[in-house]
Amino acid sequence: MYELVIKDAIAAAHFLREYKGKCETLHGHTYHVEITINGTHLNSLGMVADFTELKKKLHDFLSTLDHVCLNELDFFKINNPTTENLARYIYEQFGKIIAPLSVGKVRVWESDTSSVIYYA
Repeated sequence: MYELVIKDAIAAAHFLREYKGKCETLHGHTYHVEITINGTHLNSLGMVADFTELKKKLHDFLSTLDHVCLNELDFFKINNPTTENLARYIYEQFGKIIAPLSVGKVRVWESDTSSVIYYA
């Protein structure tokens, strides 16, 4: 098994519904996103996938989340826009984009000292 890791970042705002504390009001984060992609086979070039292509796909996907209020997106109207739910959303949606490759895990940093890892 091979694990490829790609990274990117977005800036987004959110507020946590039914939370008592400063995160209940609108605020923003620069989220750093790290995605591990699993593969078992190498192509004729000896690669699971081309990093350049994967990073472009990730950047294009994350651009839909960049500089938005997460609460306004359909997924987060149902699911509180916690970092945990953001990691799950990225895992599920980006997995559709890179199929037949698979996402192993997604790590989202909401600050320099706090992150969430999601995998299924």
